[in-house]
Amino acid sequence: MRIRAQAAGDKVTVRVLMAHEMESGQRKDAAGKTVPAWHISDVTASHNGKLVLTAEWGGGVAKNPFLQFVVKGGKAGDKISVTWKDNKGESRTDEATVS
Repeated sequence: MRIRAQAAGDKVTVRVLMAHEMESGQRKDAAGKTVPAWHISDVTASHNGKLVLTAEWGGGVAKNPFLQFVVKGGKAGDKISVTWKDNKGESRTDEATVS
């Protein structure tokens, strides 16, 4: 994941680019067989360890999804952590420092 977090006043704008194939389960391969669903199902974000965002996604989200949100009460030096889990049980967590 690429996470960018920028402070402006007391608000932090967080931009996250997640690398994931995001298969819907409806596409067919060259042989005509259905490609199994494989997508991010849960996303959470925390600011200095406090949960600030939860999301439930499905197969309709595009490949390599982009997420942007704003956190109030942030400042430079704070930590933003983002975690995703997919429908196959894989997960990833990354952290960024607010600039």
